[in-house]
This record gives sequence, C-alpha cells and structure tokens, in this order.
Amino acid sequence: MDRLSALKSIAAEASRGDLSFPTNVDATLRLQRALGEPDCHTEMAARLVQAEPLLAARTVAIANSVAYNRAGHDVTNVRAAVQRVGFRTLGALAASVIVRQLASEISDPGLRAKADQLWIHSAHVAALAQVIARRVSFVDPETAMFAGIVHEVGGFYLLSRAEEFPDLVEGGADEWIEHGEVAIGRGVLLKLGVPVPVMGAIEALWNGMRALPPETLGDTLLLANDLAPFPSPLHQRPGATTQASAATIDFTTGHGTLAQILAESAEEVKSLTTALL
Repeated sequence: MDRLSALKSIAAEASRGDLSFPTNVDATLRLQRALGEPDCHTEMAARLVQAEPLLAARTVAIANSVAYNRAGHDVTNVRAAVQRVGFRTLGALAASVIVRQLASEISDPGLRAKADQLWIHSAHVAALAQVIARRVSFVDPETAMFAGIVHEVGGFYLLSRAEEFPDLVEGGADEWIEHGEVAIGRGVLLKLGVPVPVMGAIEALWNGMRALPPETLGDTLLLANDLAPFPSPLHQRPGATTQASAATIDFTTGHGTLAQILAESAEEVKSLTTALL
C-alpha cells in the first residue's frame, strides 16, 4: 500500500472511531475516566495514580516543579502531590502518559527517535502554553498545558502505525495535511475524551489563525507552538513560523513585553518541561 492510500485508510478508521491502541493505553484511559468521575476524591485519586508508576512519578515531579511549588517545599508522596496539583492537572498528566504509551511498542529505531523528538516538542509547547496562559492571555493555565500535551496526538498515533506501512511518515506535508492530520487527530482526540474547548484550540492550530497578543486558548497554543525551541519532527505546515521568525515575536502586554515575561518565566518553563519529560 502506498503512503497516500495508507494515510486515507488510517484516517477512515480514525473517523469511524476504529482505533488500534496498545493494551497499556486502554488501561490508562480507564484510569483517566475514573479520575474524572464526580465521586472521585483525593484518597481514591491517589490510589489510582499509584497503580500507574509513570503517572505517579510524573505527578510528584510536576508538584515539585517551580510552577506548582512556589514556596520551595517538596512533596514526597503521591497523595500530597495530588492535593497540590489538583484534578485538572492530574487529568492532563494522565493524557501525557497516554500520548507516550501510543508510541511505546515502536521497535524501529528511526520511528522511536521521531516519537522521542515529538514528545520533547510537545512537552515544551505544554510548558510554554501554561506560562503564556497565566501571564499573557489569562485563559485557564491547566487547560492550556493539557492542550499542549495532546496537540500532536494524531502524529503519535501515526507513528504507532508506521511500522505497518513503510514510508508512512516520509514525504512532504501536503498529503498529511489534506488526508491525515485533521481526520486522524480528531479521531484520537475524541477517543481520549478531550473537552470541546481543547478540541477547538487544536483546530485553531491546524488552521494557523491567531491573534497577537493572544486572547483565546487557540491563540495561546499557537504562540506556544511557534516559540517551542524544538519543532515537530513530522510534517511542518507550509508557511509555518520558522525558529528564526519565532525569536523575533514580541509585543507589549500589561506592564511588560512578551520577551520580559518569557525571561522571567524561563525557570518555570524549564522545570515544567523537565517534569513532563
């Protein structure tokens, strides 16, 4: 099967909700749904998180990051970490585990390297989105971080299927944009139960429309994506902002500029990114 036919086939499956996930993804999806139940309290959440070692480690790491630990008092257990970060951040962290698990069974070294690079990109976008939301656009920071974590989930799913279809991730961006990005991305996002506002922000990213200074969740995600120091290793949209152009993005916001805010928040961004990685 050639690359275009493979893309169309996977996109059709995704549109039908007929997605092939590794077993560990299904387990984490069940955990994510349990965390979202109205009767899930801190003790129950802590027990659920402890059952998934990667999620447990990431929750403690995020709780001790500069963004969530302003007083400098580290937590050393999952229950305290859950109390500090809150359930919305916990949901975002569960999503980060799912995204990583999508590529967990890739054995090809080249595809594995692309998956690792894609996660480095996603982690930087998530950290930048959280800071930009809190300090510039004033949308919900946890939702912005969640959007950053899942914005490339279609790419992760594509990589998880690439060993079945040689050359699937090679070539230019046109076929991916026309036949894969939206259909596959939407299908996986729906399977993950991503909220409508986050879906809308990712749709804005696909469309490439934004305002400066950022006003919406979509604007926030687009700006974070442009400013991320590590671009996606997959298909770059024609006309996308280059790293050289991104370095020149600046504007006045409040009593300062974007450049000043990013400089002041550099340690937060670094700490959040490290915790997500």
